[in-house]
Amino acid sequence: MQFLKSSLGRKYLMALTGLGLVLFLISHLAANLLVFAGPDAFNAYGHGLRQYPAFLLIARIGLGITFLVHVITGISLRLENSKARPVAYAANATVAASLASRTMIQTGILVFVFLVFHLAHYTLFLVDAGYADLRDSMGRHDTYTMVTTAFAQPLVAGSYILAMLVLGFHLTHGVPSLFQSLGLSTSTVWPTIEKIGRLLAILLVLAFLSIPAAIWLQLIPGRGGY
Repeated sequence: MQFLKSSLGRKYLMALTGLGLVLFLISHLAANLLVFAGPDAFNAYGHGLRQYPAFLLIARIGLGITFLVHVITGISLRLENSKARPVAYAANATVAASLASRTMIQTGILVFVFLVFHLAHYTLFLVDAGYADLRDSMGRHDTYTMVTTAFAQPLVAGSYILAMLVLGFHLTHGVPSLFQSLGLSTSTVWPTIEKIGRLLAILLVLAFLSIPAAIWLQLIPGRGGY
């Protein structure tokens, strides 16, 4: 416990929670891309998950705790670093640091706010209660129609696109940094890790954005009201 209170311990915690969140993003993306396979495949996946409510509850609680720990740890480290640095050093470091690294706290908080909205929209049905009653021909919750209908709305699609761009910007620094914090990077391999991390961030964002783009381009059928 004492180790986690130290700066080094919190950096490890920050990196491990970050890694967990990246792995979740990849699995979440894989599930979301099933929308390209059509209503049956997409709804079958959602219906399958709902057969294990205890697992879903534990996963959601775990994700929420991981995200909160990641954000709180990041803020505490940033505040600690700001207090420890002399003014002149801080000014020089700011010039050298990338914009993504300097805005990690801000972009992280924005992503957290979007996550809360995203859950309220698609999981708790607080934004549109009508989504809870959608059913396909087999009586399953019609997740496919819910997603295609929601993304057909400019405000929803626009907020999603903006959030994904902010997330990608956050990840361009976050992914390479987590390997550095875990001690898996050296000065020799750092340039390669940095490039791979940025490439992963870009690919994740493009893949997530492909869904609303395909709906607006009518490459995915089902756009419209319900």
